[in-house]
Amino acid sequence: MSWQETTVLTLLVAIVAGLVLTRLKPALLFAGAAFVAFQTGLTSVEALTANFTAPSLLTLVLLILVSCALEKTHLTSWVARQASHGALPTVIAKLGISSALLSALVNNTAVVVSMIGAIKRNRRHSPSQLLIPLSYSAILGGTLTLIGTSTNLIVNSFVERAGLPSLGFFTPTVIGAAALVAGLLVLIPFSYRLPRQDGEQEESLPYVLEARLAADSPLCGQSVADNGLRALRRLYLAEIHRQDGVIAPVCPETPLLAGDKLQFAGDVESVATLQEIPGLTLFGQHHIDGQNLIEVVVSHSASICGKTLKAARFRETFDAVVVAIRRGHEKLDGGLGNIPLHAGDTLVLVPGKTFRQDSQALRREFVLFNGLEASTRLSERKSVAVLAGFVAVIGAALLTPMPLLNGLAAYLVVLLVTGIISLHDLQRRFPVEVVVIVGAALTLAQLMLASGLSARFSDWFMATFSAGGAIGALVAVYLLTLLLTELITNNAAAALAFPLGYSLALGYGVDPMPFVMAVLFGASASFISPYGYQTNLLVYSVGNYQLRDYLRLGLPLSVVYSAVVLTLLPIVFPLTAVAP
Repeated sequence: MSWQETTVLTLLVAIVAGLVLTRLKPALLFAGAAFVAFQTGLTSVEALTANFTAPSLLTLVLLILVSCALEKTHLTSWVARQASHGALPTVIAKLGISSALLSALVNNTAVVVSMIGAIKRNRRHSPSQLLIPLSYSAILGGTLTLIGTSTNLIVNSFVERAGLPSLGFFTPTVIGAAALVAGLLVLIPFSYRLPRQDGEQEESLPYVLEARLAADSPLCGQSVADNGLRALRRLYLAEIHRQDGVIAPVCPETPLLAGDKLQFAGDVESVATLQEIPGLTLFGQHHIDGQNLIEVVVSHSASICGKTLKAARFRETFDAVVVAIRRGHEKLDGGLGNIPLHAGDTLVLVPGKTFRQDSQALRREFVLFNGLEASTRLSERKSVAVLAGFVAVIGAALLTPMPLLNGLAAYLVVLLVTGIISLHDLQRRFPVEVVVIVGAALTLAQLMLASGLSARFSDWFMATFSAGGAIGALVAVYLLTLLLTELITNNAAAALAFPLGYSLALGYGVDPMPFVMAVLFGASASFISPYGYQTNLLVYSVGNYQLRDYLRLGLPLSVVYSAVVLTLLPIVFPLTAVAP
């Protein structure tokens, strides 16, 4: 072996060993490998720059950034609410289909992130029975289109760098749709094997929230139970304030009247829950429009101590609206605007445009600032506009010569100019690790091809699987990618498997597309581990899962998924011979 091959092989072994045996982040390992390659002269500054600015990578980054706005719309929470009605098989089916279709157009990680809160707030089923199916459905849906998952776009980057035609928007759709149908047929019956873990305890419901019934509210004239306000998950209707007094405790048969102020006890997610109930106006609703929530603690020296929100003119003074108050586990009486503030009170704020955490005035009043993952929803008008704009960008990319990259860039600028998202949102969500992994992986893939290492691996594979021919090699590439996905990560698996698959196609003299698609579908086949795919990891702690929960549902799903993919691959993408 030449020194170039030896160096590249050493880097690959170091990456795999680091991913499997250590807790080092994949981005650090790939960045280190690219750095060594640069220092040893294997790659140049120009090549590195080209890899880190590949069109598919930039498209992926823009998709992740614009998803900040899509997550603030009512679409995903509406879908999750609709999917919560019915028996568990019906809910799994509706949730699976809807999340898969959303994942076909929006990055599947963003879909899962935005739907977790609504799944936790559903009124009928335990979140632990829905979250793993949500993750798996989003993974399956991500294989429907080119932009459904970051892995697809990363594979497309490798394809373009190899000098092959770029993958089409619907290139993986036929196989992806078949895998989705087969996957749902597994998810529906096997979801009964997941544990029920509600974990609803009064200790976790310390915040006080308030909402008012308008005169035209559809809730008026009906009882608390008929309006479904006794079946809210992690949200409890504690008091009703009327002109003639306070109703506490609240009975299920109590009728609701126009002008009633409803006082709830709940967690931070309850802000979004109350926003989603038609006919309720959350305290401070008129100043809520998609902002991220902020948690603050009142200082002992604060001038607002002893004052109510109204007396302190809180909104005018700080350009922020208080939507929830917590005082340890003490029960707070009275309307939200009439509660005297004490030192140590925790407030959940919706910041205005001029709200600045680093201002001296705020630092004197509050001792702690926590940016919360929860955010408020956009108004219905803005939600429709955001969704219409995204659909227009996708439609323009499919029906006109305008590249998707150009459309997403223009769309992102519009979102910034209109204030739908802020620079802080972009800074918070910028996928630094994805950029580092993909850029470095493109560099390593090129080095494997240029040094001859992938050809050497290809020769070994061809000798080992000679009895199976090109079909056997195709199956081996898929299974290798699947194994790497479960052991390390999906993006790293695609980076390591693509050069081998491409070299095998060249060695057998066949169309590379079947091998490309084997890598693409194999890299999305992470079902038996919480660590191989980001969506699995997202629901891991939220659902309070254990590894065996993934095995119960993921192992049969992985077998069925693989059978469908390997059956259809040589049919949809034939192993036709190509001229050398």
